[in-house]
Amino acid sequence: MKLCAVQLASLKGDLPGNLQRHLACIEQAAAFGAELVVFPELSLTGYEPSLARQAALPVSSERLGPLQAASDRLGLTVAVGLPLPTPDGIRIGMPIFSPGAPRQAYAKRRLHDDELPYFTPGDQALLLQAGNHRVAPAICYESMFMAHAAAAREHGADLYLVSVAKTAKGIREGYAHYPEVARELSMPVLMANCVGPADTFIGAGGSAAWDSQGRLLASLDDHSEGLIILDTGNASAMALPLHLHAP
Repeated sequence: MKLCAVQLASLKGDLPGNLQRHLACIEQAAAFGAELVVFPELSLTGYEPSLARQAALPVSSERLGPLQAASDRLGLTVAVGLPLPTPDGIRIGMPIFSPGAPRQAYAKRRLHDDELPYFTPGDQALLLQAGNHRVAPAICYESMFMAHAAAAREHGADLYLVSVAKTAKGIREGYAHYPEVARELSMPVLMANCVGPADTFIGAGGSAAWDSQGRLLASLDDHSEGLIILDTGNASAMALPLHLHAP
């Protein structure tokens, strides 16, 4: 099975513009045979906590219909980033669109301290069936705790799907931690990070794939948009450029 991590520069607070860029990325991923595509944390709005409340949308929103349509037409699962409204507050969400299936959403369960004024944590684990794989999503900060991945492995996950918005320091820490996750749990890791301005920092790219022995299979640089295509059938991956135009 082929899975794709998209490294993307989101347009601040511009859901229509970002949606069009997501659709173009999905088309390119499908052309390379991907059956699952994951985007960075809060990719549809950019990682902008102060805008989260006004930008939040339920996963059922008609505005997200083009993502479901692309999933259905191309036969692949799409995991994007979006603030999700709940009765308890706004969550850092990962809406998931699968072909011919009801929409799902995962929400980040462990928040960084500086996210607490803006967001409330999720409270449900999720395992996603994708081809022959049971995929566990993880969103940024929580993915840096071995217990998060270990609990997913215990519940049957065999691939760790990580969506982040990380600084250069955060990516350095991730490059130390994610191979350890892969080795200890015998579980490949696919990570999608943003590039460009986000909140008060610059997204540092470095999206990557590691095999179940913790070997780095492919990675992207710290500033270019691109794709990582992970082929779990032969434990290989490749890094590819994206050619997108801002709307």
